[in-house]
Amino acid sequence: MINLMVNGKTKELIESIDLAAYLNSFGVNLQHVAVGYNGEVLAKDQFPEIKLQDGDILEIVRPVGGG
Repeated sequence: MINLMVNGKTKELIESIDLAAYLNSFGVNLQHVAVGYNGEVLAKDQFPEIKLQDGDILEIVRPVGGG
């Protein structure tokens, strides 16, 4: 079991997957998202290279329309 902290909430994964697959599983458009991974902001081309591991901390930020 892999425990993550995502936007301040604990999430569990059965097995390690890459960050791009994790985001896609929630329908997140990878072109319109910023991700902090263990305190570092990632470039979008890094998402498929990052394998999520126990104890990782993610901050996922998506733009919100309105005004």
